[in-house]
Parts: sequence; C-alpha cells; structure tokens
Amino acid sequence: MTSYVTTSDGAEIFYKDWGPKDAQPIMFHHGWPLSSDDWDGQMLFFLANGFRVVAHDRRGHGRSSQIGTGHDMDHYAADAAAVVEHLDLRNAVHIGHSTGGGEVARYVAQHGLPAGRVAKAVLVSSVPPIMLKTDRYPGGLPMEVFDGFRNGLAANRAQFYRDVAAGPFYGFNRPGATVSEGVIGNWWRQGMIGSALAHHAGIKAFSETDQTDDLKAITVPTLVLQGDDDQIVPYKNAAELQAELLPNATLKIYPGFGHGMLTINPEVLNPDLLAFIRS
Repeated sequence: MTSYVTTSDGAEIFYKDWGPKDAQPIMFHHGWPLSSDDWDGQMLFFLANGFRVVAHDRRGHGRSSQIGTGHDMDHYAADAAAVVEHLDLRNAVHIGHSTGGGEVARYVAQHGLPAGRVAKAVLVSSVPPIMLKTDRYPGGLPMEVFDGFRNGLAANRAQFYRDVAAGPFYGFNRPGATVSEGVIGNWWRQGMIGSALAHHAGIKAFSETDQTDDLKAITVPTLVLQGDDDQIVPYKNAAELQAELLPNATLKIYPGFGHGMLTINPEVLNPDLLAFIRS
C-alpha cells in the first residue's frame, strides 16, 4: 500500500506501509537527498521477519510534494509525526540514516516520546549532535565543506550526485572496493527525483542543527551504529558523541565500513538491527 498524508502547511508526504497492521511497526527515515526507496533492503528483511514496515519520503524528496518551504529539522520531524499519527503507529521502532537520524532524534524527543508512541530508536551513520564545527563541538567539519555541497548542487546537480554516489558515500573510491553501478545509479535516481531547492536548503538543516538537547531527551533504548571509514559523517563527532549524550545508548562501530553500509553490508547490519529490536 502506498499513499499520502497532507501536513498542516500543505506538504503532501508520500509513504509506504507494508505488513500486518497488528505487528510491531518499524518506521524508517532516509538520508539526504534520497527517498524511502533507500530502505528497500531493510523493509523487505523486516517484513519477512513479521514486522509492519513504514517509510516516507521527506518533504521535497522522492515522491513527496516539492513544497518551497519548511526545509528544516523541525518540519522534518513534524512531517514524520503526521505520518505516525495518520497510521496510529504505537510501540514503534524508529530507524534513521544520516539526515534521517537527525529527523529521528528530533521526532522521538519532541513528538514520539511525549505521545507515548516510541519503543526504541536506532541512529545509523547519523548527523547529530551537529556536523558543523562549532565552539561546543570543535571536532566538526568547517563551513567550507557544506558550501562545497551547495556549490556542487547548484552548478551541476546531476554530475555532483553521480560523483557522491560513485565516491565517498559508499566508499567506492577506496582501493580494492567492489563497485556496484546499480547502487550508484539507484542513489542518483532517488536524488534526481527530488527538488533541487529542498536538497539545497536541506544542507543547512543537516549540518547546522544542534541536536544535543534532542539526544539528551531520548530515554528509550537507542542503538548507535556507524562505520569508522565513514567519509560523509566523521564517526568521532557523531556516533561516539551520540552514545555519550543519549541516556540509554548501545554503540557499535564497524571497522572499515562506510557511510552507505546499510545498502552494501546488509548481511551484517540487518541481523544486528533485528537483534536489538527483539532484545
């Protein structure tokens, strides 16, 4: 089943809802500049394991409407909440990758926990507490990195997306890497379906939003996963800090794995996710 929910400010959010409606729901939150399709491997795996699986396209991404406003973490979280409330998801596990991890942190802290709807959370290669180098987090990346993203997107989005997918996102630029043209093409396809404006504005959202307070507020068990060869989100300023700030965290760092490990290492990641959810 696929459908849409309309938010209070008029965005139409596309979502998928598969599996038994009485099963425990797992909701997946995708990274920039992708769509819910990035979770195909996990959704099929958890569906086969008896769960209800839900994923949505962030506003301006994938098949959601190309609304011109609201491209910030508050709206991302509120849009996720609109999907949750529309489907009345309870006892849910929320799994976020990269920017989606920021969305999960804000959703769980400000919507899901207060409403009593969340059982557990998972942050995979995620952006909190903040990607940008600040006085509070001197290990972050300089603004020039994100300006480079904005400039590359504005100058030639199609080529920029091809270069990101073929290079650092999956670690395909590493010596000896097994490169998948299908994976590169699917990343590019997902990115190009979305709105250039939403993706451009989203860079600020994923890099400059300080989510320290969100992490501190998440009291449910939270699994934090990241590869130590993540070339997009440096793990020492992400997963390691998340585990320190979260009240109830389990941290696992994968040697040699890159940012897109969910897609190219599912035989390792999926069983670890399942074990945490069933624990």
